[in-house]
Amino acid sequence: MLDYDVVIAGGGPGGLTAGLYAARATLKAAVVEKLLPGGQIANTEWVEDYPGFDLIGGAELAKKMEDHARKFGLEIINDNITEIYVDGKFRVAKGDYDEYRAKAIIVGTGGQPRKLGVPGELELAGKGVSYCAICDGAFFKGVPIAVAGGGDSAVEEGTFLTRYGSKVYIIHRRNELRAAKIIQERAFKNEKIEFVWDSVVEKINGNLKVESVTVKNIKTNERRVIEVGAIFPFVGFVPNSNIFREAIRKDSLGYIITDENMETSIKGIWAIGDVRKQLVKQVTNAVGDGTTAAVAAGKYIEAWDD
Repeated sequence: MLDYDVVIAGGGPGGLTAGLYAARATLKAAVVEKLLPGGQIANTEWVEDYPGFDLIGGAELAKKMEDHARKFGLEIINDNITEIYVDGKFRVAKGDYDEYRAKAIIVGTGGQPRKLGVPGELELAGKGVSYCAICDGAFFKGVPIAVAGGGDSAVEEGTFLTRYGSKVYIIHRRNELRAAKIIQERAFKNEKIEFVWDSVVEKINGNLKVESVTVKNIKTNERRVIEVGAIFPFVGFVPNSNIFREAIRKDSLGYIITDENMETSIKGIWAIGDVRKQLVKQVTNAVGDGTTAAVAAGKYIEAWDD
C-alpha cells in the first residue's frame, strides 16, 4: 500500500488541476489514471472554449496540463481505481495493481457514454458501432454514417464526421436540437448532414459489420432502414460513481452530490468534474472543481492532527 497526503482518482482536466494545486502546496500528491492523462479532452480534436486559447488541439491541451502539474512534483500513476473506502482516519483508493492510502481523496472518475440498448449494439461494437468520432471516424471514409443524439456532443461529432463520411445522418428523438446555437448553426450549414427528426434507433443491422440502422418515428410509428457503415451514439452519460464501499449521497442518475467545497457526504472525500451533480460538463467546470477541492482538501489536512 502506498501512502500520500492526497490521492486524486482520475486524471482528466479536473484531476490534473487538483494535483497541480495539491503538489504546489507541497503536499505529497498522486493522480491515478487508467488511461492517458487528460481524460476525454485527449480524444477531442479541437477545444475552442478554454480561456486563453482561441483554438487548441485536445491532446495538446491535455499534455500542457500534464506537464504543468508534473512541474510541481505531482506523481501520475497508471492504474484503474475500482473501489474507494474508509480506513479509520485514512481514505483508500484500491486499484487493479495497488492500493493508495491518503488523508484525503479527490474523485474525478468522470463517466462513460450511455448505450442505446438496442439489438446489434453490443454485437457490432468495434465493427461500426463507436462512441468516439475522433478515434474511429477515419475508418469510415466515403461511407454514410449515422449519429444518434441531439446535444452538443452529438452535433459536434456529427459535424466532425462529415470530413470522412459521404453523408452523416443525425437521428434525434425531438424536432429540435439541444446543442448550443453556434454548434447548431455549423451543422445546419453543412450540406453533408441530414437530420432525421422525431426518431430513435430501434436496431443496428449487420453480420460482420454495421450495414444499416432501423429507425422509428416516435410520432407516426413509421420505420425506415437507413444504409450506413457506422453509427456513433451520443445519447447521454453515465457517471463512474459506483466505486464506494460506504454509502455516498448521489442523485437519481448516479451523480455524486457535493457541497460548495466539492466535499461529498463522506468526510475527507471530494468529487469533481463530470462525476458530480452540476449544470454543465465543460473543461472549465472541471478545472474550477479541481482547484476548489484541492484547496479544501489542503485545509482539511492542515487540521489532521488537531
